[in-house]
Amino acid sequence: ALTAGSVGVASAHDAAGKGAAKTTILSELVKAGTITQAQADAISKKFDDFKATMDANKAANQAARDAHHAAVEALVASTLGIDAATIKSRLVAGETLAAIAGTKKDVLIAALVAFETKEIDARVTAGTLTAAQATAKKADLTAHVTAAINAVGGKGMGPKGGMGKGPRH
Repeated sequence: ALTAGSVGVASAHDAAGKGAAKTTILSELVKAGTITQAQADAISKKFDDFKATMDANKAANQAARDAHHAAVEALVASTLGIDAATIKSRLVAGETLAAIAGTKKDVLIAALVAFETKEIDARVTAGTLTAAQATAKKADLTAHVTAAINAVGGKGMGPKGGMGKGPRH
């Protein structure tokens, strides 16, 4: 019979790796006659399939964030007429995106709000956001964009930037 002491739990830091606990537990259940080897194999396959799906989703989400970041970066650079590398170095030096934009600040805000509004509308069309959720997000969008470009520390285009992080509408 299985006891709390006989099962054990593997952590991500175990030398055997993350799958060791699953394998050990399933083996012990088969050995105890609780489940058959075929059932253990089916359970293991379900976990493996689920992990593969999660890994694929994670990669797709990262690709979407990267694409969004690149699009925002390109939009900011083209709106301001300044190359992205210069903008990034000025952000790292402590300037805000609003300060870098100067007299183009309002144009930049309008461009970013229009871009994010299109992103929100696309999510509604794709069925990943309801119309009510979209309305709520759009209501706060100008304030969110304004706060992001006024933030110090590269929040607009840096590697951990606010506006360039991806679809967080």
